[in-house]
Amino acid sequence: EHYVVSSPLMGRLRRIDLDPGDPVEAQDTILATIEPTAPGLLDARALLEAEARIQAAQAAVSQTQANVERSRAAGDFAKEELARVTKMSEARAATPYELDQAKTNQKITAEELRASEYGQEIAKFELEVARSALRYAKGETGGEEKSCMPLYSPISGAVLRVLQKSVVVVPPGTPLIEVGDPRDLELVIDVLSSDGVIVRPGQRVVIEQWGGDKPLEAVVRLVEPSAFMKVSALGIEEQRVNVIADFVSPPDERATLGDGFRVEAAIVVWEGEDVLQIPSSAAFRNGDKWAVFAIDNGRAALRDITLGQRNGRTIQVLQGLRADEKVVLHPGDQLSDGGKVVQRAKSGRGVQE
Repeated sequence: EHYVVSSPLMGRLRRIDLDPGDPVEAQDTILATIEPTAPGLLDARALLEAEARIQAAQAAVSQTQANVERSRAAGDFAKEELARVTKMSEARAATPYELDQAKTNQKITAEELRASEYGQEIAKFELEVARSALRYAKGETGGEEKSCMPLYSPISGAVLRVLQKSVVVVPPGTPLIEVGDPRDLELVIDVLSSDGVIVRPGQRVVIEQWGGDKPLEAVVRLVEPSAFMKVSALGIEEQRVNVIADFVSPPDERATLGDGFRVEAAIVVWEGEDVLQIPSSAAFRNGDKWAVFAIDNGRAALRDITLGQRNGRTIQVLQGLRADEKVVLHPGDQLSDGGKVVQRAKSGRGVQE
């Protein structure tokens, strides 16, 4: 969750001494200080705008309260459902899949409640900022130093970016500093929209190539309902959609992972045990069927196979091969049924002699 702290009114910004990475505490750390400039803090228009912002902030607080209550009700229901399914599982009246689904729903609703409560805290902070702006605009604090308006951090975390560091006169709404909690991360994975339709909340995500020694685990929370166009490295226009996932691995295992970092994620849409699979390069079309060249006593034996699941690199074989058989990985056009092949010692690739 990013939070951009903006100037609630016109004034002179004091130099911000914070740097990216500095820790901040909610309602304690001063992020920026606005000094009065005539007539920006005292004119009638500023007073009316400050009053209007208070009304908008009050409406936002009421709205977030409804979101919190809805999320809390969903969380309570998910807990009760998990307890019920757990009892049924102990009595062998529920399948392991139903138990896993109930656990996943409980985790998802807990995250949604936490996000709603976070949004409520932000809304209350914005209301307090709007009230403070009106109070300072009316000059009710008294004294030159007291008339300066400090902006406190709405959350505990760290500074992500300093958007305006030097002394300058800022109009209302000017972004000053961005804060967030680097330990509270979520994954945003963009996939082809054709792949996004098979992704479901609760599916497992494996994070690789993030810089650590071992992969991390996450779970899909949401597939965004709207796709967007993205141009690939080859210049091809693609419709992609964002998949949002929550980390399952504890923060201690990903302490060096930060906001906006690049990772490679694999979403598990299907998995099974004792799966017979071959590299996808070994399979080819043979009429209206799929086939491979199995190696039988140094000869290429054409075998029709029935395919199952595939992921672009490997293919599940349902019928046509045994687990102890070898196949030609990259069959060429000149290779035919019965052709002699030899095995390369390093790569294991079958080639026609």
